[in-house]
Amino acid sequence: MNVERKNLKKAPESKSPFSFISRRSPVLCTTGMVASSQSLASQIGLRILEQGGNAADACVAMAAALNVTEPTSTGIGGDCFALYFNAKTKKVEGLNASGRAPKRLTRQKALEDLGDETALHIPAFHVHSVTVPGAAAGWCDTATKWGTMPLAKLLQPAIDLAEKGFPVHSITAELWAAGVPQLMRGPHHAEMLMPDSSPPKIGDIFKNPTLANTFRLLGEHSKDGFYKGPVAQAIIDVLKSLGSVMELEDLAEHVNTFPDPISTNYKGIDVFEIPPNGQGLTALLALNIVEAYHKLHPLHPEHASVEEFGSVSHLHVMIEAMRLAFADTRWYVADPEMVNVPVKELLSKEYALSRAKLINPEKAAIDPSKGSPFNSSDTVYFCAVDAEGNACSFINSNYVGFGSGIIPKGCGFTLQNRGHNFSLQLDHPNVLAPGKRPYHTIIPGMALKDGELYCPFGVMGAFMQPQGHLQVLVNMIDFDMDPQQALDAPRFCIESGEAGGSVCIEDGIAPEVVEELKRRGHDIVLVEGFRRALFGRGQIIRRAQNGVLWGGSDGRADGCAAGY
Repeated sequence: MNVERKNLKKAPESKSPFSFISRRSPVLCTTGMVASSQSLASQIGLRILEQGGNAADACVAMAAALNVTEPTSTGIGGDCFALYFNAKTKKVEGLNASGRAPKRLTRQKALEDLGDETALHIPAFHVHSVTVPGAAAGWCDTATKWGTMPLAKLLQPAIDLAEKGFPVHSITAELWAAGVPQLMRGPHHAEMLMPDSSPPKIGDIFKNPTLANTFRLLGEHSKDGFYKGPVAQAIIDVLKSLGSVMELEDLAEHVNTFPDPISTNYKGIDVFEIPPNGQGLTALLALNIVEAYHKLHPLHPEHASVEEFGSVSHLHVMIEAMRLAFADTRWYVADPEMVNVPVKELLSKEYALSRAKLINPEKAAIDPSKGSPFNSSDTVYFCAVDAEGNACSFINSNYVGFGSGIIPKGCGFTLQNRGHNFSLQLDHPNVLAPGKRPYHTIIPGMALKDGELYCPFGVMGAFMQPQGHLQVLVNMIDFDMDPQQALDAPRFCIESGEAGGSVCIEDGIAPEVVEELKRRGHDIVLVEGFRRALFGRGQIIRRAQNGVLWGGSDGRADGCAAGY
């Protein structure tokens, strides 16, 4: 069923000073393409491709550039994940560059320092929320394993941006201003503000020479330039001054992993995600449930094979599938090096069928419980496709805006707060433990069709990410939308990624549909204007059978797709 742009209901004028566009044309080209949430970063990625770099090289260069231009979402003090499609082998490979809790941080130590034995989570901005940053090693590993250019060359464009300065874009300026309270929680906040200690406004030139120096050290010394030496010492100094138990050895001993991606087939398309501790499993499980539901409730053969886009039935089924998926994964997703995560059982089509049977076509299940599959959650996403047909799907994040807001002196970046996602519930698979990786919200996506590249894709935004993956894929596969249409289409978001969370509905869904969803029992929250950033910011590059690349970039961000 083809959905034309004119059928996507235009959102009314927003009262926010920034409104989101309702339409963009897809970018088309034949050789190479990049897509990111910031136009300067996209330009840098494209330049790397034109200079002979491959998709992995372009993504590393964009990762560094985005740290400079969009530090409100991402940076070298955070984590990253990547999927890489090798055009020669037709294989998809994965990188998990997420960090671990300090070896001296136990659950009991956290509870004692919080002063609350009943706490279920580490507060978002507490110093114990800071885990070892994995991104720096992730950039190094991506360049070494899949890239073709020296790391120093890939970092140089970002170094130039940081030293010479760049004009701050509109949405980034808004997020920067909102993040000032985070920065003010710790020392050295002046490094991330203008000379008068204010956040940069739209069009202000912002320079970050200390970040440029951090990048230069990484380019010259690879991982040792970050995990040992002055940068590592600055990280430990600031954390210890605030009560952290992280040590230099926690940084020096950090290693990334290269897990085999997990996947499912949704109506002929093979969809790949990074396995736990990431939440990509949530998107795959939801896709399986939606597919199973359509088999259980086939439409009249004379009609389309799926509900009309934006209809009550379409949204109801998608929301219910996501609730069921979150009910499972918010419990089962944890560090597989420390607990058993039943990935195979959760992804079986039989299990999806059993879960799909729980969906009542006429009534919402507000808070479904987790199933028993056993046999006995701000971020930047970007992607690239190169002239050889290789593709890289890459995601990098501080987590909550500036993350912890804590800045190591003289380094020009903030440290992430991923430890907030640990559970402090003693019997929970994701309970905090020394050296453990937490439940992770960031997830890159990759899809193949008949063994050939279909698209790298992603939608960032904490627990919106698997919901975004489900929605943009269904938009393209079931409703024949191009990548830009799939991103422009209005979305829903179950708040906080909790099975019983309220359902945010984006401006553009018909009012009569919203009312019927309420009647079926959904707790609906209407979202418009600048708050639409809640629904994530995605990028997609789809390769057509004739080799043409179709690029889409989310209008909810400052970015663009670019090709040659």
